[in-house]
Amino acid sequence: MDAQKQLQALSDEFQQLQTELEGLVDARQKLESQQQENQGVQSEFAQLDDESNIYKLIGPVLLKQDKTEAVMAVSGRLEFIEKEIKRIEKEIEEKQETSEKKRTEIVQFQSQMQQQAAQVSA
Repeated sequence: MDAQKQLQALSDEFQQLQTELEGLVDARQKLESQQQENQGVQSEFAQLDDESNIYKLIGPVLLKQDKTEAVMAVSGRLEFIEKEIKRIEKEIEEKQETSEKKRTEIVQFQSQMQQQAAQVSA
């Protein structure tokens, strides 16, 4: 494979890594938004007394829900969201490392090409 095609292949791989990284960052932002929303609900629940009515929207219908059940559901969602955020942050970290290695590989390859070009013209 000639040098230009090799460089293009490396650049394409790097671009793909960047695209994947952007997708992971978007996913993390959505999870953080859901986390904030659920934390808000959790703090609202904490202010309610045990006799308060809680309703859950299911499709077009509001159904009455037990406070204990609602609190457990929100806590469960928060736990799940926190695990997902940690998982995605780990993926982001790995993708950043891979991306940085690919960037270094591209720079080294370009440097080799420049050295070879200098030797040919000398």
